[in-house]
Amino acid sequence: MKSVLRLARDERADFAAFLRSLSPEQWDAPTLCAEWSVREVVTHVVDYDTLRLRDVLGQAVRGRLRLDRINALGVARKPDRTPEELIARFEDHLEPRGLTAAFGGRVALLDGLIHQQDIRRPLGLPREVPPDRLRHALAFARYAPPIKANRRAGGLRLVATDLDWSAGSGPELRGPGEALLLAIAGRVVALDEVSGPGAAILASRMDG
Repeated sequence: MKSVLRLARDERADFAAFLRSLSPEQWDAPTLCAEWSVREVVTHVVDYDTLRLRDVLGQAVRGRLRLDRINALGVARKPDRTPEELIARFEDHLEPRGLTAAFGGRVALLDGLIHQQDIRRPLGLPREVPPDRLRHALAFARYAPPIKANRRAGGLRLVATDLDWSAGSGPELRGPGEALLLAIAGRVVALDEVSGPGAAILASRMDG
């Protein structure tokens, strides 16, 4: 059985390979992250690997402790990096380090998996996420404060219909594992793919 850190590395390697397949036009296409292009999402993903703790804290202060502002500051630091530069940086940091290595690499796994889907879905380029990665990402997402999934999914029983995975108690929310993950992470587009009495509750908790 692979460690979570190895799963995170594999996810990053797949992400980088996918990015190499994109055309120049696709790098400027919109994503599920509001107001961010593919280039900006990738900039965000690679931004945290080389930041030291004091850099993260300084960025948090400048962003007034609001995650959207903190992330925007990171993207704005070097907005003109080319796709080749971004991919090279990605490939140089396949092994999670620093902040992304936290919780045994679960931060890197969750971040990489969600953001790859943020890019793929609007481009109409679906993938079959490896089940072992998806199980770990779903389990960690429920308790990861930055994506607010704990607030959206609190009091619900999550059941993946294509995986041997379920968690929580309360009104049931069912759907494919990838759709469940995106839905509790706040991606409204995935609401049409989940069902059960918990679906309406989740929809009412969406904040865009």
